[in-house]
Amino acid sequence: MKFKGGSSSAQTVDQCRMLVVAAQRPVPRRILGLCVGSLGKWADNFVAQGCGGSKEHSFQHPFLQAVGMFLGEFSCLAAFYLLRCRAARHPDASVDPEQPFNPLLFLPPALCDMTGTSIMYVALSMTSASSFQMLRGAVIIFTGLFSVAFLGRRLVLSQWLGILATIAGLVVVGLADLLSKHDDQHKLSEVITGDLLIIMAQVVVSIQMVLEEKFVYKHNVHPLRAVGTEGLFGFVILSLLLVPMYYIPAGSFSGNPRGMLEDALDAFCQVGRQPLIALALLGNISSIAFFNFAGISVTKEMSATTRMVLDSLRTVVIWALSLALGWETFHPLQILGFIILLMGTALYNGLHRPLLTRLSRGQPLAEEGERERLLDTSRTAINDAS
Repeated sequence: MKFKGGSSSAQTVDQCRMLVVAAQRPVPRRILGLCVGSLGKWADNFVAQGCGGSKEHSFQHPFLQAVGMFLGEFSCLAAFYLLRCRAARHPDASVDPEQPFNPLLFLPPALCDMTGTSIMYVALSMTSASSFQMLRGAVIIFTGLFSVAFLGRRLVLSQWLGILATIAGLVVVGLADLLSKHDDQHKLSEVITGDLLIIMAQVVVSIQMVLEEKFVYKHNVHPLRAVGTEGLFGFVILSLLLVPMYYIPAGSFSGNPRGMLEDALDAFCQVGRQPLIALALLGNISSIAFFNFAGISVTKEMSATTRMVLDSLRTVVIWALSLALGWETFHPLQILGFIILLMGTALYNGLHRPLLTRLSRGQPLAEEGERERLLDTSRTAINDAS
């Protein structure tokens, strides 16, 4: 990563922001989160009979859905090898050279990805899609703290203020869930559990980002290969774990008639009786594969402001869609929580600095040239995604 001048604090801001958004990963997670949240919730809301003539019940199979997500990531390996073959035939095609690396380096991040994704799919079946989307903003808190503890980062004042604002926003969103009306499908205890699971999953996701930053990306691995390799590990391991999950009792925590941690056979029976479930699952897998592939050409070109806008639009679209389809009820506190989370993200990503630059233009002309030079240098470092 190259910096065009600026102070060491500006470089630290840029490095931390790059860590938070995982800019070297090709996934535009704001768009991907929109599809995962809406399509995953759509699949959860279907009701169909299971195996052995069981009664109709909701399609609550979070671990099987997580396997589908890793299948979508795994497909990125095929795209990577197609691009490499194309590069071999056309030397002008730009494929970044890679250093030799051990593929097992991807195993720890893949385990974190598998754990975090599985927890989030479990949580999505318990809480609303909009709360699911907003509470994922907690990743800023834990990534910032872990980057200080394990990567030696130094956070500036605005980033600490962003973390505090994010915590306040999470509290408001959680309070909105407590005060909202709950139907028979989502009881208050389930909503609280789901919200806590989402925040717990962000801890795991933050560990994944730190591991990738510390051990993986120094080898200059192609982004599609990185995502595809992690998808391969996650797909194989979680698919094998479906076997013991079929025999592990989970009591009321389970969403299938047998009361097991996961019942993949019941899921396939429900898919056979309700084809729209298959459409939702295939849509989820396809969206993950497509946005991983398409995002490689845009992620490094997107500024922090663009990512912020996409992140906001993603939450708003999921929120509006959930209200329109009757998946949840409106509560005014969600608006307040969303705004506070937005402010926290903006502060952490340094989006207040361009505003300060504009305000500084009111300074005397004698100081204006030097101040603009300093602020422009910092702004370039913050918004530089290369």
